[in-house]
Amino acid sequence: MTTLCIDFGNTRLKAGVFSNGAFMEEVSIEAPDITSIGSLLDRFKPDKCILSSVILHDVQLEKYLAERTRFHSLSCKSQLNFSIAVSKPETIGPDRLALSAAACSLYPGKNNLIIGMGTCITYNFISASHVFLGGAISPGMDMRFRSMHEQTARLPQVSFVPSIPLTGYDTVTNLQSGVVNGIAGEIDGFIDKYLIKYGNFNAVLTGGHSPHFAGQLKNRIFADIHFLYKGLYVLSELNN
Repeated sequence: MTTLCIDFGNTRLKAGVFSNGAFMEEVSIEAPDITSIGSLLDRFKPDKCILSSVILHDVQLEKYLAERTRFHSLSCKSQLNFSIAVSKPETIGPDRLALSAAACSLYPGKNNLIIGMGTCITYNFISASHVFLGGAISPGMDMRFRSMHEQTARLPQVSFVPSIPLTGYDTVTNLQSGVVNGIAGEIDGFIDKYLIKYGNFNAVLTGGHSPHFAGQLKNRIFADIHFLYKGLYVLSELNN
């Protein structure tokens, strides 16, 4: 049985393909339209499909998906494998719901801090009793690079590179060090504060750059770039 887990993020549109519960591959989606999605369905012929979207997309797309496969659009109204203890559940992004679902499925009975490195960095804390307590949201890496360029007169637009010095030796490396080492320090700082408040817990870092950052942190953390897809698969099984 094939399940297609679609993720419409602010920066990238992509999908994870599962076969009989096993993750097979990630594919990019050109646009959030029927043409692109139809091509994806023709290629993989999924039995089930779930959509996590944090962007505004045409509602006709969801009708099309429902016609072609057993489809579910993820929201706080979905059946979840955890409960929510925040004042406005409808404001929680479906990506954060998926990360929480993966945590409860893969690390049950533990306190979990899931850190998603996307357009924004999200910190998502799920208690050992499987309650989503909330967390934090901060600017993502590309957003930090872009804001320093766009909101100043002379700072250039720079981007991430794998090897970044602690002490920058020119403007470019100063900007890179500030963003990348700043994010690493931020993540470690959050983990330290959660350790003080909750004691031992499981920490997972996910997103495209997560393997690089996991190696830079002083705290022990798991890196899983496909963690969101795994949560979407769990929720697809619950709701489809």
